[in-house]
Amino acid sequence: MSQQAKPLVRRSDDVEYEDVGAADGMRKGVLIDESRGAPNFAIRRFELDPGAEVPEHTNEVEHEQYVLEGEYTVGIDGEEYTVSEGDSLLIPAGVVHWYRNESDEPGAFLCAVPNGDDEIELVE
Repeated sequence: MSQQAKPLVRRSDDVEYEDVGAADGMRKGVLIDESRGAPNFAIRRFELDPGAEVPEHTNEVEHEQYVLEGEYTVGIDGEEYTVSEGDSLLIPAGVVHWYRNESDEPGAFLCAVPNGDDEIELVE
């Protein structure tokens, strides 16, 4: 029998951000995941610098995203979308996607994924 999850409040100052290897100008902070006691989902916060480009890639798991700030372009399965604060996205598992911030302002979004391996595969 699995243990019941314990409530958690995590302060923004406690979140560490790291550069995303394949992406120039993108950082990721893991807000909550299984290492913090979340049984099913992880929430991450991504920041996109002005001029940032994230190449075409796929992930093994679905992504639900919510745009916090800025305006940037997301390519999903051959279509381009301009997204801005308040927009929501579903990127299904295995679907090719990419990001580009052509504005002078930083962009940021929340991304929820199922816990477990989220292997990224770059598209040649």
